Amino acid sequence: MPDLGKYAFEVLSSYGVTLLLLGVIVIASLRRARKARAALDEVEARRGQHG
Repeated sequence: MPDLGKYAFEVLSSYGVTLLLLGVIVIASLRRARKARAALDEVEARRGQHG
């Protein structure tokens, strides 16, 4: 690990916050995709009954 000197805390906490936010974005995206897939499956199922 490189020597970050007196800014070590700021740099490492910036990395930590960035990784946390990326994780939140990934989880939110997966949840929205799952919800959209369920809605699409429901519409397709209803459409198949009428066709």
